[in-house]
Amino acid sequence: MYASDDYEKKPRPSVSDTAQPAARISGDSEGYHTTAADTEKNPLNKAGQNASVTAHSTSASDEFDVYGNEETADIQYRTMVWWKAAALMLAETVSLGRWEWSRDAFLLLQGLGILATITGYVIGSFKLRYPHVHNMADAGEILFGPIGREVLGAAQVLFIVFLCGSHVLTGMIAFDTITGGASCSVVWAFVSAIICLVLTIPRTLDRIAFMSVVSFISIIAAVMITMIGVGIAGHTGTVAVTSNLSFAKAFLAVTDIIFAYAGHVAFFTFISEMRQPADFPKALFALQLADTTLYLIVGIVVYAFVGDAAVSPALGNTGITLRKIAYGIALPTIVIAGVVNGHVCAKLVFVRIFRRNGMKSRHMNSHTVTGWATWIGIVTAIWAAAFVIAEVIPFFNDLLGVISSLFASWFTYGISGIFWFHMTPRAERWRTPRQKVYTLFWGFIVMMGAFIMVAGLYASIASIIDGYKNGGFPGPFSCSSRALL
Repeated sequence: MYASDDYEKKPRPSVSDTAQPAARISGDSEGYHTTAADTEKNPLNKAGQNASVTAHSTSASDEFDVYGNEETADIQYRTMVWWKAAALMLAETVSLGRWEWSRDAFLLLQGLGILATITGYVIGSFKLRYPHVHNMADAGEILFGPIGREVLGAAQVLFIVFLCGSHVLTGMIAFDTITGGASCSVVWAFVSAIICLVLTIPRTLDRIAFMSVVSFISIIAAVMITMIGVGIAGHTGTVAVTSNLSFAKAFLAVTDIIFAYAGHVAFFTFISEMRQPADFPKALFALQLADTTLYLIVGIVVYAFVGDAAVSPALGNTGITLRKIAYGIALPTIVIAGVVNGHVCAKLVFVRIFRRNGMKSRHMNSHTVTGWATWIGIVTAIWAAAFVIAEVIPFFNDLLGVISSLFASWFTYGISGIFWFHMTPRAERWRTPRQKVYTLFWGFIVMMGAFIMVAGLYASIASIIDGYKNGGFPGPFSCSSRALL
């Protein structure tokens, strides 16, 4: 399809080439500098690793990095500082998370948040161990060979496309609510998809990071209006203990919480475009502190005033006027979070096309017609598919349940356990009491991912079947209003 001279003649990194712990990056992005003290200061360099630290020169590290040497490139990807990465991660994670739970779920929320922090940390360790890893497909190739690459790559694309569909669906609900259902809901879904498509066109995450700051301000303002609104309205619902709840309904609530921490699928791509990849823990801890705090505060306030009558998304728990205002203010975060996911998906496909067997095409870093036409074509295909998903599967909570069960169970939890076992030599796993604890813990994480997938799928499918039996879902491409009025 492309001439061979389009690609830089660079050998594909092998496991042995990249098995040493990655160097800590200090100073600017011009070089990599490693010292023993740096390694001690940055535990990411040691997580799951037992080999000695070796220094990497600029040329050596560039050779194995996914984007290569960008000093003279027209388009430079590795430009993000850690706080921009944190903003992207927060924008991607927070917007579609459930904002209210039963009171028994708050401990579960905190527990799953802590586990998500630990598993995210291991993803950062894996990326530093293998700098050429850009996505789950690359990680799958290291773990399971070519089959692993195709399976995990397809799963990541499918997961993110469904996430984009959720954003189109949420955008449609927002526009319908703001306008009072004045137009066909299909039109609003199409408008949401087009807006997201246009904003996904920038080819670097650094450009989108500034949008993420707007997204964070947007969601904070929207939930503040919601909390003030439910406070002014007073206690409109009853806080009650639910007993004799079926397993399916109970576990569906668990998948909602899991989805609230489902940003891990994009972590490899975020780290790949950081100026200093070893600063990823800063971004990760900032994300987890912010989103867990936000979930807890909003969930407690909404549940305290609305009780079991709370609806999802939480912006629908206020009066009609405030609801319209809250959704209007929340539109940026609904759109931008979708843009972040769409960009990650497009970048995965783009890199797959223009990086073959370790050789990078000039179209990846240059303003060529082929490069831009390919990028825009990929972005268009993603948002077209998202629009169709939003219309064919027109239910919010159950869609999130299916997505969480199939993919977030592994990408957020289970796969990190597999990464840890891969990075930890078999002889080291049972050597000391501490290592035994680590081994048992990560074995539990892998089994936890498998259990969440099976139980979550059962709960989500049962809920979908009940919904159709009760006539609770509109038909595909229906013009019926989805406004929360």
